[in-house]
Amino acid sequence: MSFKIAIIGAGSVGFTKKLFTDILCVPEFRDIEFALTDLSEHNLEMIKAILDRVVEANGLPTKVTATTDRRKALEGARYIISCVRVGGLEAYADDIRIPLKYGIDQCVGDTICAGGILYGQRNIPVILDFCKDIREVAEPGAKFLNYANPMAMNTWAAIEYGKVDTVGLCHGVQHGAEQIAEVLGAKSRSELDYICSGINHQTWFIDLRLNGRKIGKDELVAAFEAHPVFSQQEKLRIDVLKRFGVYSTESNGHLSEYLPWYRKRPDEITRWIDMSDWIHGETGGYLRYSTETRNWFETEFPQFLESAAKPIDPAKRSNEHASHILEALETNRVYRGHFNVKNNGVITNLPSDAIIESPGFVDRFGINMVSGVTLPEACAATCIASINVQRMSVHAAVSGDIDLLKLAVLHDPLVGAVSTPEEVWQMVDEMVVAQARWLPQYADAVPAAKERLSKSKVQTRDWAGAARRNVRSIEELRAEKAAVKQAV
Repeated sequence: MSFKIAIIGAGSVGFTKKLFTDILCVPEFRDIEFALTDLSEHNLEMIKAILDRVVEANGLPTKVTATTDRRKALEGARYIISCVRVGGLEAYADDIRIPLKYGIDQCVGDTICAGGILYGQRNIPVILDFCKDIREVAEPGAKFLNYANPMAMNTWAAIEYGKVDTVGLCHGVQHGAEQIAEVLGAKSRSELDYICSGINHQTWFIDLRLNGRKIGKDELVAAFEAHPVFSQQEKLRIDVLKRFGVYSTESNGHLSEYLPWYRKRPDEITRWIDMSDWIHGETGGYLRYSTETRNWFETEFPQFLESAAKPIDPAKRSNEHASHILEALETNRVYRGHFNVKNNGVITNLPSDAIIESPGFVDRFGINMVSGVTLPEACAATCIASINVQRMSVHAAVSGDIDLLKLAVLHDPLVGAVSTPEEVWQMVDEMVVAQARWLPQYADAVPAAKERLSKSKVQTRDWAGAARRNVRSIEELRAEKAAVKQAV
């Protein structure tokens, strides 16, 4: 069979290579075309060289093209995959550093919280541009697979305003399941059967079975507390498990941003996080990690080319959903996964218009969600709080209504637990002004925001956060790597 896949943001070298090799693990997909597009011509050249090497080494007829012309890449595409980060690390730094001045301590800041909401404001206009191109030049009925955060907001905008068949994809569920399988002593992940449901990054393992035996709360708590690593790295998640009765898919650091009780006071933050890796709660952890590794593919490019010359091994196909969804849609081999779609009653106690993450099955008829799921009340309550923020954020991003944007930020659980309304109003003005080049919908609001900032009397603080490592420069990291290689 032959069809075209377009990847937007293909300059994400490692992730694009993973998607590419996963898809080519499907025997029927040998003759398809991949159209890569990105703003960075340099990154496109690198990823195309890598993928061309994969094709050559495996003797495949697969076609790979690369262009900075997005519409050209989307022409005739049946599937469009997005993994973009609008504003890059420059804008992301503002998402973390400006809120810190107002006492808002984020680990990741890409889903909700002040950082995630502004991230959505940058992404949504671009997502809607993608959707316009998809409607106009892609194959009729093309499917948009969104990997970009903030997942729920991007998917919500693409469905409600972009009018494109869209599914959001994330790997948080799979990672959580791997942890559970490990603490329960499963010999393989296939022994664990689970139902996860909620919203992206606030999804809950509401049913767990190991070799058919139902796993209850007490057994799971005991297993996590007995684990020598997770008992220290996932203290907050374990506490939530004890109180809510179910385990969260999201990492310790990410979960702490959505449940404000753990991250609203500096002394509480240090009590619940673990500094062995950024993902367990470090202040600005993902920003630090991303900054330190931003050019890793430049230094590792020769190794990438070398590994690309090896045969594709279907046994090493990843658990990223994209390739499995495409295989199910095109071959009718059924795939079960967890997908981000509009609720429409799938989860009975969440709003119908929300973007949920829940189980579904894929075959040639499409993605078919398992309906009638009811979340535990505490899980539903935390999800609804975030959904209300997401809804206002999406509508603000589309309308360019800065007052609605401020209300969305004010209603964020962590922001509301830390900041006063006056602080929120000033913080949003400051973020919109700092990120104006990526926020075209707020162009008319920027002059007034600058004027308010010039007269503001709200005091900010010089605070690096409750738990933070220093960001090392790329030069320092390269020197460190070179020293290690020389020592070896």
